[in-house]
Amino acid sequence: MLRRLTPALLTLLVVALGVAALTAQPAVRSQERTADFVVLAGVAGLRWEDVDARTTPTLWRLAQDGSIGSLAVRSARQPTCPVDGWLTLGAGSYAAWPGQRPDGTCPPTDVVVERPDGIGANLPDQESVVLSHQERLSWGTVPGSLSESVRCSVAVGPGAAVAAARPFGRVDRYAPELPADPADLLRSCVLSIIDLGVVAGEDPAVRAAAARAADARLARVLAARPPRSLVIVAGVADTAEPSRLHVAVADGPGWKHGWLTSPSTGRAGYLQLVDLAPTALTALGRPLPERPFLGQPAESLDGREADLATAIAGPVDADREAAAQRRVAGWFFGLLAAVQILLGVAVLPLLRRARRHAGPYGPQPVSRRVVAVVELLLVAAALAVPSALVADLIPWWRSEHPGVWFTAATIALIVAATALVRVLPGYRSTLGPMGAVAGLTTLVVGADVLTDARLQLNAVVGYSAVEGGRFAGLGTVGLGVLLAGALLSAGWLAQRVRRSRRPVVIVAIGGVAVVVVGSPYLGADSTGAVAMTAGVSVAAAISAGGWLTLSRLAWATMAGLAVTVGFAMVDLDRPTGEQGDLGGFLAAVGDGTGGLIVRRASSANLETLVGSPLTVLALAGVLLVWFALLQPWGGLRRLFGIYPAVRAAMTGTAVAAVIGGLLGGVALDVAGSAAALAVPMAALAALRVLDHSTDRTRPEPVRGGPAGAIGSGDGPDRDRGPGDGDPGGGDDGGPVSGGADPADRSGPSGAGPARRDPGGPATGRIPAARASEEVTTV
Repeated sequence: MLRRLTPALLTLLVVALGVAALTAQPAVRSQERTADFVVLAGVAGLRWEDVDARTTPTLWRLAQDGSIGSLAVRSARQPTCPVDGWLTLGAGSYAAWPGQRPDGTCPPTDVVVERPDGIGANLPDQESVVLSHQERLSWGTVPGSLSESVRCSVAVGPGAAVAAARPFGRVDRYAPELPADPADLLRSCVLSIIDLGVVAGEDPAVRAAAARAADARLARVLAARPPRSLVIVAGVADTAEPSRLHVAVADGPGWKHGWLTSPSTGRAGYLQLVDLAPTALTALGRPLPERPFLGQPAESLDGREADLATAIAGPVDADREAAAQRRVAGWFFGLLAAVQILLGVAVLPLLRRARRHAGPYGPQPVSRRVVAVVELLLVAAALAVPSALVADLIPWWRSEHPGVWFTAATIALIVAATALVRVLPGYRSTLGPMGAVAGLTTLVVGADVLTDARLQLNAVVGYSAVEGGRFAGLGTVGLGVLLAGALLSAGWLAQRVRRSRRPVVIVAIGGVAVVVVGSPYLGADSTGAVAMTAGVSVAAAISAGGWLTLSRLAWATMAGLAVTVGFAMVDLDRPTGEQGDLGGFLAAVGDGTGGLIVRRASSANLETLVGSPLTVLALAGVLLVWFALLQPWGGLRRLFGIYPAVRAAMTGTAVAAVIGGLLGGVALDVAGSAAALAVPMAALAALRVLDHSTDRTRPEPVRGGPAGAIGSGDGPDRDRGPGDGDPGGGDDGGPVSGGADPADRSGPSGAGPARRDPGGPATGRIPAARASEEVTTV
């Protein structure tokens, strides 16, 4: 009875862990009116390296008194050119000015600003811009949403006119240039948007001159700022590729001496361009539009260093790291894919000749030294991603040649980690390297997530704040290696316990991984937690042996659906700004905009599938497994037959990786990251299990029979684990001594004893049969 109830009980446990992890949310501060006026001053291209007490004294004092942060200027097009940045600011969502332009450049865009009455202005192209966003973009962006949310707004300069124009093109108050005394203009409306200029180029002298001119205009604005006002200075756009992090400063009541953040980033010191519109409306006490805004109101957090120079050093360093990360990440994953493909090709002849032939004739086995070297290379390849993550402990991006230093640090860490795995006691066993590599990877990624994921932010194998997709928690690559590491560790450990206890071990370790992935305090990846739940459920269902039957598949599917539906329903009851991916999707379905989310996810999956090197890694792994490892000579079938818990772990990894990528809009990136760990370990384990394919089972005395009697009737591939009649206990397989046949057994022609060659089969010789627990200890 209990055995029949076990799947249901385990399903309920997984569901409870998943929903509990996903429903808890950090407390969100209540937003109250803090200002009577808001002034948004933008400087396209302004970065923190342009700010100092001598060049920009006004901005320096403003930053010293207010809250500061790094601004990600993501828009609907990369790079975010000045006109795109201003349009995104006014829309509160990702936007882009229509028109063609060469990739990676920001040519001048002449925005037509008409002044029919001398008070306001009109943008004749605005209606076509709004129509273009409705027809071509999948964000539901409405340009002019910010100005539509207030009664009156002021714009100074052409860039500000783009941000302040209402959807039909009207700008309420407009001045082409900042007046000498703008006090009356700034007091005429509750919202003022000011274009302070552009800081472009890479020449330090040119940038300093442009920043000095913008600072002089800012001084006039601050001298005329209305009472009880919030002033926000932002580097609203890039000026060329690559994209960078920019300046964000907020000064006003409640914004003193802190770090800027918002719920959209979840990390102190980081803000998005789309957060500025809801920040302005919240400060004025105005309601936010229900759907057009993608950003969230900014907040000020305590904990900033008292010395401004020390505080600014952090954003400057983050911008430098993010810029270096984008240059290094592409070739790192391309190189990793190439190396793993070459290793896969090198493994093929070894798999063909790994099985030891019991007859007098057969191919000469590959030298054990060659096999040992290939095994170490497979271990090193599997450890490449966690080593690259740990490499961020070294500030390689500060050097003149960041790629060289990153490569040197990563190689050194790979060598050290491989040496550590090599000297562990269980390395020579079949599953020893897999357990060690998977456990080490899980510890590295898990420890990073538990410590605020600092290693993944702006890391080569993490995520970039410049891209604006994620600022905290678990990234795409981290999710892939964590789910593979956690499930393989669970499979390795489950293989060492009794058959009946294996599902419990899988669920226990997998449940902890679900909590780490899905908790908003840790991994903050709800779709990843749903995928992880599905993988854990599948692995637990087949970990004790047998096939994935319809009933087992049904229980696994029910667990994944229960977690998804349970969290989505709880998430749906939250306020709009606090909803996660699932709750936001259900809310969008309710108001008729769910199609935009589906379209956006489909587009993201397609773009990632075509352009990501991790796609190559995933497809190469599938080809190696399907056309080599799963072939009769490939060894993986034998591995799965002897070690059902490992088969369950690898199956669960594949399920979770595919689901996680599709739900997250990253196609095969999660699967590619998981394959970087799982496929080399599968190849290594297959080599070892083939090496032991001719081993004999250790003889056992017949129970109740005469002393010395040898039992028969248990075939060499009998699936037997601790507690199933094996006195050997929890070894996971490997050669042992003892149990050899008598040495005077007749040779093949009956002409006396045959010679034994312990080194392997050779012509005219019969290889010595090795006794092993390889097929009995499971």
